[in-house]
Amino acid sequence: MARSRPLDRAFYDRDTLTVAADLIGKVLVHRTKAGVTAGAIVETEAYIGESDPACHAAPGPTKRNAPLYGPPGVAYVYLNYGMHYLVNAVTEGEGSPAAVLIRALEPLEGLEVMSKRRGRARADVAGLCRGPGNLTKALGISLKQNQASLTAPPLSIEDWGVRPGKVVWGPRIGIRVGTDRPWRCWLAGHECVSGRRG
Repeated sequence: MARSRPLDRAFYDRDTLTVAADLIGKVLVHRTKAGVTAGAIVETEAYIGESDPACHAAPGPTKRNAPLYGPPGVAYVYLNYGMHYLVNAVTEGEGSPAAVLIRALEPLEGLEVMSKRRGRARADVAGLCRGPGNLTKALGISLKQNQASLTAPPLSIEDWGVRPGKVVWGPRIGIRVGTDRPWRCWLAGHECVSGRRG
């Protein structure tokens, strides 16, 4: 599969909804001692500013959400409900807190490593990275990668020449507030998407 360098910082220094859509088909790559794991992004969600009740910036700047206020193109990783790590790509300029949550991937490389980390059968490729907590476990992403640059290894988002099909939008899922905002973006009908796929 054709590969290129990681996306540069300018890619992320744009409107968050535009970045959320443009990330579909890009490839999240994590290079570790266990091996290289990678998957094409098939589902994202946008979280934008202090006026978004579901965004971690809603209460204003804190130690936890500091990456959201920093430079674009940085990973914002946090522990969700004390159970799962979630990885986001910080967007827009410094001081404008926003990010795109990576919700699901189509596994492309490192399937054996992913399967071992997930404790799943190698044959269940579609389920390895379905859901934001599952994909971080499969790729070995934890709080150690919080604030890591996504523009260079070991954790990066790259263009491998994957051309996505129809991209659709709908309400965000897995949250209790801000569910009225249609800021979830996914590849229509793809088997690796975590929520509604139509």
